[in-house]
Amino acid sequence: MKKNKAIRTFTLATVLIIQIIFLLLIAKNNYDTNNYFAIIAILLISAVVLFSHSYLDLHHTKHDYEKLSVVVWVPLGAIACHILNVNYGLGSVLSAGFIGTLGSFIPIFNKQSNYLKKLPGAIYCGVFVGMSSNTITPTIGFVLSAGILAGLFFLLSKNLFIGIGGKLGTMAFLGVFIVYLINLMA
Repeated sequence: MKKNKAIRTFTLATVLIIQIIFLLLIAKNNYDTNNYFAIIAILLISAVVLFSHSYLDLHHTKHDYEKLSVVVWVPLGAIACHILNVNYGLGSVLSAGFIGTLGSFIPIFNKQSNYLKKLPGAIYCGVFVGMSSNTITPTIGFVLSAGILAGLFFLLSKNLFIGIGGKLGTMAFLGVFIVYLINLMA
């Protein structure tokens, strides 16, 4: 039980810290360095999110993990979308729409299968990774790494952020951003 709580806390803290870093980097690049209003606004928004987290019922009390057999579809969706976007020039939105639509039809093959019902979400999480700009995700290796990391967050966040929109995009963002930072430091 303590292990699950620690993993939940780690996942939530990672999401919050990465989003704060990202917002601070946006403020640094787009505003004067002496513009303290932007920094105070970012910290205030972060504090409100952190404060509201403790009062909203966004999570189940029991912590479950997504199955690895479902999570492997996250990097596959990312690679498929990236290939259509970059190699075939369909553009990110059309590529994401095409792969996401194909993924949404998978449960039709066996309507009683709980496994197949979980695949569209995993594929769509990967699609959000794959539709990233080619300047951010320049190689298929980068997309694969970001897809694997997004899949890891997808695995850990099964019962987190229940009823909140943007969960799949947030998981994809975390994967791309962390791999981007690792490449930036290397």
